[in-house]
Formats: sequence, C-alpha cells, structure tokens
Amino acid sequence: MNLHRLKQVLLRLPIKWTLTLWSAFLILVLFIAYNTVQYIFVEQWMLGQEKAQAQHKMNDILNGLLEREAGFTEEELPRIRSYLDKKNQNDQLIRVIDQQGNKIITVSDGIAEYSVPPVPNSRTEVVVANHGGHSLLVMRSPIVIHSFNGTVEIVKNIDQFEKLTDAILRVFLLSGLGAVVLSGLGGAILARQVLKPIQAMARTMKDVERKGLQERMLIPDREDEMVALMKMFNGMMDQVERSFSQQSQFVEDASHELRTPIAIMDGHLSLLLRWGKEDPRALEESLNISYQELKRIKALVQDLLTLTRTEKASPAEDEVTIRADRTILNLVGEWEQLYPAYPFETLLTGLQEYEIFVPERHLEQILMIVLDNAVKYSAAGSSISIIGDVCDQRAFFQITDHGIGIPEADLPHVTERFYRADKARSREQGGTGLGLAIAKRLVDHHNGTIKIQSEVSKGTTVTFSFPCQPYIDKREGE
Repeated sequence: MNLHRLKQVLLRLPIKWTLTLWSAFLILVLFIAYNTVQYIFVEQWMLGQEKAQAQHKMNDILNGLLEREAGFTEEELPRIRSYLDKKNQNDQLIRVIDQQGNKIITVSDGIAEYSVPPVPNSRTEVVVANHGGHSLLVMRSPIVIHSFNGTVEIVKNIDQFEKLTDAILRVFLLSGLGAVVLSGLGGAILARQVLKPIQAMARTMKDVERKGLQERMLIPDREDEMVALMKMFNGMMDQVERSFSQQSQFVEDASHELRTPIAIMDGHLSLLLRWGKEDPRALEESLNISYQELKRIKALVQDLLTLTRTEKASPAEDEVTIRADRTILNLVGEWEQLYPAYPFETLLTGLQEYEIFVPERHLEQILMIVLDNAVKYSAAGSSISIIGDVCDQRAFFQITDHGIGIPEADLPHVTERFYRADKARSREQGGTGLGLAIAKRLVDHHNGTIKIQSEVSKGTTVTFSFPCQPYIDKREGE
C-alpha cells in the first residue's frame, strides 16, 4: 500500500522535480557503481601487493634454508632461529612445523603464537584471518630438506591495510553524498533551464486560447534543440491558423456553392406545390431544372469527397503506371467519341520504356480533369494537344488548348478550392471549381509538379510531371 502511495505521489510531481529527482538518482547510481568498482579494484590491488611481499619473503626464507641444508636437528635449531630472526620484521611471525603440526621453530615480533593455529600443508596457500580484532595475512608453504618434511608459516599483521581501505571507503561515501547534493542542485538548475521554453510554450498556448491563433513564441537569438522546438511550434501554429482560415473559407465557399442550386430547386418545387403541377409545361420545365441542379449538387459532393480522400490518403509506393502511352491513347480515344467536334492531337515519345511513380487511375483522373477544362473553355473545332515525354528521370505531360485562356491575375489561384476565373462562364459550363484543386492534390501526393501557363483569348497549357525509372520486364529474366 505504501509503495502504491509513493508511486502516486511521484506521478503527481511537477516535471521539474521529476527531472531533478531522476537526474540525482541516476548520478547517484552511476557514482555508486563507479566507486564500488574502484574500491574493489584498489582493495584487491593492495591485497595483491601484500600477498606478493609475503610470497617474496617466503621464497627468500625457503631459499636460505635450502642453501644451509638445515636438518632441523637440536644442534641446528639455534642457528636456524637466528637466521629467521634476521628475516623477520615488525608485526610478523615466522613458524616452522612438522607434518603433524608440531612447532619446530617460532620467531615473532608483535604477534602472539596462538593467534593462528599451526596447519601443515602440502601446497602453498595464502589466507586472511581475524584474531582479537586484528587482520592477519597467513602464508603457508611446504619445505622438504633431507629427512625433514614440514611447513613454513608466515603470519603478517595487515591492520594498516584495513585502516587504509576503510579510509578510502569513507572518502568514497562522503564524496558520494557530496555528489548527490551537487547533482540535485545541478539537476534543479538544468531542469529549470530545460523547462523554460516548455513553460513559455504553455503560456503561449494559454494566450492562444484567450486571444486567438495569432499568438506566437518569442524566439531567442541562439541555435539549439529547444530553439528548433520553438520554431517548430510557431510553424505548427502557422499551419493551424492557415488551416482554420482555409477551413472557414472552404465552409463559406461550399455553402455558397450549395446555396444557389438549393435555392433554385426550392423555388421551382414551391412553384409546383402552389400551381405548377397543374400546368404540364411548367411541371416539365421545373423538373428538368431541378434535376440539373441536383446533378450539380451530386457532382459537387463527389468532388468534395474525392478531394478529402486525396488529402488523407498516404502515397502508394508500389503502384506505378507502365506504358503510360497506351493509357493516354485509350483515354483520348474515349474523349474523341464523346467530343467529336474537338480534334485531339497526341505526341508521345519514350513513355513506353519507363514506369511512372503514380497509380494509373490517378494519372487518368488528372488527365480527365485537365481535358475536361480544355473542352469546356474552348470553342468547337479548336484543337487540343497532348504531349508526353521523359527527361532527367521524370515523365512530363503537357495538355494545350486554344480556348478563352485565364487572366494573369487569376493564374496563382486556379488550383484553390471553388476558385473560378470566370464565374459566370464556369457556372454555365456546370463546373464545381474543384477540378484543378483535386489535380493539384493528386500531383503533390505523388511527388509531382504542376504548372499552368495561359494567355487570354489564346489558350492554356497545363504541364505536370512525375518521377520515373526505366521499365524492366521481370518476365524476361524467367
């Protein structure tokens, strides 16, 4: 239960304190791990030095005894004792025992004989023992001289070593506590500096809520990740404001486009309800007009759905158009049957050797939108040319008509939703003002480009392109 409450308290902490605590905890863990490794290394190194000195002393004693060929007889014991006294040092004991553990010779300086019991051994060993609060390093090594078979023991007091390691441990602990305090202060300062832009962003969001979407963050004169985040926030707010503006304009335009046909239908249906249904001529005329307006509403809704799908869909990387020349020729053949009064001219070079990174249905849709505009705004008998070519790994398509053209002031806006350069003429032709907007979204959607050139009374040229690559028929390798 207490652990659960602690977890809840930690989750409710402000991010500033969360960053401070986590940074202090992380530094503490790293410091403990580093000091632990360092302490163990120093302790083992120092203990290794003590063992090496004991080993050196043992080798020196064994070599001396072997050189003297000591037999450990009663006559030789005084001479051997004198030799061992010379080799002994402060806080150290040297002892020779036989195979049964009986003491033969013992020399000591500051260490009681009973502190370490004699233990005969057939191999060299080093152990650390404790007696009476003292730390002792014990080394045993076998010795065989003539008929004597026993063990030499060296016992060394290593209290100074223990005191030194304890002092190092205290230093590590104190420095660890200091590191925790400093890391806490540093973490608090760091958290404060890191959170400044976020707090400024929160204040800006509150200002946006109170004052509107035009509020922005002040960008400091430096370059770092936080400044990049602040710039991204301002850019995102620009997009949001622009999207809201476009959405508002879109709703207004859609309402305006729907208002007119609905008003026309309402007027004619009201007329029929009042008296027109008794007049066959008025009935037929009103039904025809209402049907045409209903078709206009249907086309408008369909275009809106198409535009929405285009903006939301993700690019299909695996869909390409192969033999775009055949796609264009088939489409032109259909349009020649629909509009026999318009001569269509095609010039397609190189397309059959490339695959174009756009789905065939989208390529057809773009061509149909542009051709539809070319037919609508050109006089009967006016030629329409379709040119396709490949250059620098891009497929280019150019549709040119000789119609009424578009004024230069209107050219930058013709791909916007519901925009019409000639509203009266467009309404007569039955357009919704969404065709080029859909084409533009489709082209952008597949990393393409679109360019519109026009001159009033002379015609319009629409050029769009997509990335492509040489087509390799996989069946050839089978």
